[in-house]
Amino acid sequence: MPLPDFRTELDKRVLVCDGAMGTMLYAKGIFLNRSFDQLNLTQPDLVAEVHQAYVRAGADVLETNTFGANRIKLGAFGLADRVQTINVQGARIARHAAREQAYVAGAIGPLGIRIEPYGKTGVDEAEEYFREQARALVEGGVDLFVLETFRDVNEIGAAIRAVRSVGDLPIVAQMTTEEDGNNLDGVAPETFVPELEALGADVVGLNCSVGPAAMLETIERMARIAHVKLSAQPNAGRPREIEGRNIYLCSPEYMASYARRFIANGVRFVGGCCGTTPDHIRHIKMAVRAIAPSAVTSVRSRTGSGRTDAARTTPAVAPIARAEKSRMANALARGTFVVSVELIPPRGFHAETIVEQARQLKIHGVDLVNIPDGPRASARMSALSAAVLVQQQAGVETVLCFACRDRNLLGMQSDLIGAHAMGVRNLLLVTGDPPKLGDYPDATAVYDVDSIGLTHVVARLNRAMDVGGEPLGQPTAFHIGVAANPGAMNLEEELRRFAYKVEAGAEYAVTQPVFDVAELRAFLDRVRDHRIPVIAGVMPLAGMRHAEFMANEVPGVRVPETVLDRMRRADAAGRAAEEGLAIAREIAAEVRPLVQGVHISTAPKAIEAALGVVEAVGA
Repeated sequence: MPLPDFRTELDKRVLVCDGAMGTMLYAKGIFLNRSFDQLNLTQPDLVAEVHQAYVRAGADVLETNTFGANRIKLGAFGLADRVQTINVQGARIARHAAREQAYVAGAIGPLGIRIEPYGKTGVDEAEEYFREQARALVEGGVDLFVLETFRDVNEIGAAIRAVRSVGDLPIVAQMTTEEDGNNLDGVAPETFVPELEALGADVVGLNCSVGPAAMLETIERMARIAHVKLSAQPNAGRPREIEGRNIYLCSPEYMASYARRFIANGVRFVGGCCGTTPDHIRHIKMAVRAIAPSAVTSVRSRTGSGRTDAARTTPAVAPIARAEKSRMANALARGTFVVSVELIPPRGFHAETIVEQARQLKIHGVDLVNIPDGPRASARMSALSAAVLVQQQAGVETVLCFACRDRNLLGMQSDLIGAHAMGVRNLLLVTGDPPKLGDYPDATAVYDVDSIGLTHVVARLNRAMDVGGEPLGQPTAFHIGVAANPGAMNLEEELRRFAYKVEAGAEYAVTQPVFDVAELRAFLDRVRDHRIPVIAGVMPLAGMRHAEFMANEVPGVRVPETVLDRMRRADAAGRAAEEGLAIAREIAAEVRPLVQGVHISTAPKAIEAALGVVEAVGA
């Protein structure tokens, strides 16, 4: 006898979902470095065993073993061309195990990459990846979809739209949150619940990240505002490392006690995530049978105020006018040519040298000192500390280079707010060199977002909001700069990213070192419509070895053969440094009419070469 309609059944009773698939497969000897989704093809009996154990435990819903079966995640295992086969087979394995006893939910997780506005993957691209997976799950015969463990409202929105485009099956949309109830990007449930409802989710809920206690507090907040049914699938607590293994310590009885509390707060779809087993689900099922589900109470009956009680509206805050942000911003807004020189932070904690160099540059008419952030992935004084010391002790305005490599999204916001409090206004936002290029190749990189996403972050701060939409009170006044690469190997991709950066809020751009003025001129023609000032990078070559290094080992920099030939001849004559400076002076003079400033990069302690270029542009 076929099961009744899922939506109708959810109106009548609480449905119990299964627990962790990965935990069970790991316990059966499958290593974590394998694709669990591929087991649908290589070891289907093993996957079926897990499903059957959950059916015997009383689960009303089985999730397919397809959480990571999208093109991006499968591509990491060389399986991108198996998306359809893996998903269809995953649905059929679950269907066979469920028989007529349980619903089959197509499990869809995040792509594992950032999408716009905080990543380079477009929302439309993300939708197509999710649509491909959803079509295959429908072909396999799922009854509903569970979209789970999403941290980004934009990404789960793309997943919901993709699923809706292939049919009208029910959707359970689940975010993952931190202990404070906000998602990993800082978005509060009072914000994301109405958004998921508006997108068309039938059930909105939480899974993963936290244990039952923390999740209950967030569910209570969600219950006050939700107009749809709620779901809760917590981890079995926080994992603890015991003898080299991560162990989840919440007992089945403890999980069941919280299932009762979830249900008392309107949850109609309850189960478990990481660390939960058939024994946990069995106890949750017994708890569900023992109580009658509470009615889902709308916010209107609880507060008498309707949805607007929770869907907080943040009053519009007028951003600071560009010309008022900094001296640099004012100069560029007036069309004044600016000159910046890069000074690399010291290796140790003594800043006397960099401060004195900045004073000398100021005396010779340099407008700005640019402080790079961990250049070439090396450990130095933080760029922020160096920038503050230069501004305070040398009286020179700085451009703070700020990279995505070393901080997560929350850390970036904290550092930026702190930088603003200490008087830093000009930013140059970059993705950052990978650690493998520097002194510590075994160091890890964060890359929560790339430079496009970081531009969005700073633009939100300039509108007095953090990435989660929480108000900050007063807007920051950051002057937002981004990097540009006229010599990119894939110029079309570079132009596409440049357009995204401008759309995100970039107000000026600084190019990589220019060694081919014709190449720069062609690039400027292509980006003219974006109407932001461009500052050309200029670098005096210190010698032949430096020229070869720039030509062969620095990503995104192209040194023409004509320049290399000049450096070879000069090197043979023992005057390579002089020739490198002469080339830089020629380039600086030639680009001056084309751009609104130059940014001069030199080796540490070599400000004499920088001053030689400054002289060529008439600063």
